[in-house]
Amino acid sequence: MSAAGAVIFVVLVYLIVILITGIQAGRHKENSIQEYVAASRTLNFFIMYFLMGGAIFSAFAFLGGPGWAYSRGAASYYILAYCAMGLLPWLIWGPRAYRLGKRYGYVTQAELVADRFQSKTLSALMAVVSILAFIQYIALQLKGMAYVLNVTTGGYIPFWLGALISYGVVLIYVLTSGVRGVAWTNVVQAIMMIVMAWGLGLYLPFKLHGGIGPMFQKIYASMPKHLVIGPPGISWAAYSSAIAVSVLGFTMWPHLFMKAYVTDSEKTLKQTVAFYPTFAIIMVPVLFIGFAGIGVVPKESLKSADEILPTMIMTMKLSPILLGFFAAATLAAAMSSADTITHGAASVYTMDFHKKLFNPQLDDKKAVLVTRIAVLIFTSVAYYIAVFGAQTLVALLLGAYGSIVQFLPLVFATFFWPRATKQGAIAGLVVGVAVNTYFQLFAKPWFDIHAGIWGLLVNIVVFILVSYITPAQPEDHVNRFTYGSMEKID
Repeated sequence: MSAAGAVIFVVLVYLIVILITGIQAGRHKENSIQEYVAASRTLNFFIMYFLMGGAIFSAFAFLGGPGWAYSRGAASYYILAYCAMGLLPWLIWGPRAYRLGKRYGYVTQAELVADRFQSKTLSALMAVVSILAFIQYIALQLKGMAYVLNVTTGGYIPFWLGALISYGVVLIYVLTSGVRGVAWTNVVQAIMMIVMAWGLGLYLPFKLHGGIGPMFQKIYASMPKHLVIGPPGISWAAYSSAIAVSVLGFTMWPHLFMKAYVTDSEKTLKQTVAFYPTFAIIMVPVLFIGFAGIGVVPKESLKSADEILPTMIMTMKLSPILLGFFAAATLAAAMSSADTITHGAASVYTMDFHKKLFNPQLDDKKAVLVTRIAVLIFTSVAYYIAVFGAQTLVALLLGAYGSIVQFLPLVFATFFWPRATKQGAIAGLVVGVAVNTYFQLFAKPWFDIHAGIWGLLVNIVVFILVSYITPAQPEDHVNRFTYGSMEKID
């Protein structure tokens, strides 16, 4: 068997296992939107641990992370910072969202927020912002999957076909099993990610430099600034604001926020937050991989820093079977995010846009059908961006965060600010997204601070001002969210 054939064989076995796991997870379950979107609120701690870990780590972990460590050095530590802190805000939002979701039947983030502000318009706006950000995120996963398959098979599988094959598997089990299929496949994918991250993260430094300590000593001797946060790798303003926008935006992602509705208890949710850092620690060896390439792989040999890990793997002439496992692990990282993001995007469209604006009486079976159609449409758009777009993985990720972090004032006000009004919420969101988009597309952000932070600051100011000049909502309605969210129901 040729090297390319061996890689393809291992990858196909992995894809078949994932496909069977995903389909089996949804068998003999009811055909309802509560089941398809929220797994009937029955997922335990074991599933939640791997679901959240797999949903958060993606193609970025195995390609973008090493790429930043290789090209920007200490700037990549921002990844460790936000991974360590990113889920902590869920201790504030999560239990409250869980309680209200169970009490009133919410399955999406915007259902909760729009009900608090009594606004279909706000629901639709949140859906549009979410879907546009989701598409960027899905494209990130597609680019990662396609690139790895193309490289590890020596170009035998073209970029467009690699994206099509791997994402085709995701589509099938998301369409058939919903979030339950996403959850069980993430268990398998997360285990693969952990094993491969630590395996490569320790093997490459020892193989290429004689150990982790000697590796950093060599880097310090040849390019000491690479191990220091600041120019030329990244400015302090850019570094700090990247951490801020990532931490604040982490649980604002609708597909992560929605996981508060799938857990079987509030205790499970809190346990997931407490134990999540044990999963996130896999980013430490992932960065070792990127540092291991310094002084070994010439920068001019790479089209993008995202290529550093596959390039090292290919030049070391490893066994084709090991190459296949590397490809499968990278697919696992990408697919474990791609499936939950795809599912989240389609769920948001159905519940927060389609149902609110076009068909308020949409029944369960039709809602599931609309969601499945939306899965196909959004995937097609993301596929086009992935195949024909040119942005790096980190650029795609940070760009998406800039829009999603604009939901933070809405969620905070839902639970903690009774005086907030729907006019203020809508105005703040629109202006915040507009400012973020302006700096991303048309101008360099002031003082090198992330565009999302500028958008968030303007968002908050506008939200407060407009809320105080518009009529307050009825006190009994607002109390359902500000005080009712504190009433435990377990």
